[in-house]
Amino acid sequence: MKNLTFLALGVIVFLLAQACQNNHPKNYNHPDIDSVGKTFIKTAIEGGLTEVKASGLAITNSNNQRVIGLAKMMINDHTNADSALLKMEADKVIDGKDTISTVHQQMIGALSKQNGAAFDKAYLTMMVADHQAAVDLFTNVSKSTDADVNKFAAATLPAIKMHLDSARSVLAALK
Repeated sequence: MKNLTFLALGVIVFLLAQACQNNHPKNYNHPDIDSVGKTFIKTAIEGGLTEVKASGLAITNSNNQRVIGLAKMMINDHTNADSALLKMEADKVIDGKDTISTVHQQMIGALSKQNGAAFDKAYLTMMVADHQAAVDLFTNVSKSTDADVNKFAAATLPAIKMHLDSARSVLAALK
């Protein structure tokens, strides 16, 4: 009788485990993304959030139409890229809150206190530095084994290079 009870309990546990497994969301069983891919997604999202926030300041704190035009392009392009990255982050079940780093928050805080030509120079210098770092990030992610990450990086890299060239051009025109 004791053996029959253990057998019945075993069958029940097995059936419950099977039932629970079938109730997980579709992406629950998604293969783990490698650490290079995770780091890329989190870093790229943080960079995009930073660019959008800084560019919002450019629209209000600058009087230069080229700077404002660049800022509008940054907001549009980074908002679209971040949407794709956030979807990838959700699909790959990557946990963690997406925020702007302390360093970037301090840079944005400093930008928010400036206006006119001083703002323009600080904003454009930030855009050049951040986009150079983004070019490096998007180029080096090819070490990831995740095909989605590599495809996104390859498709987005030309726009980032164009942002870098545009920021450099507008900065050079200020001098």
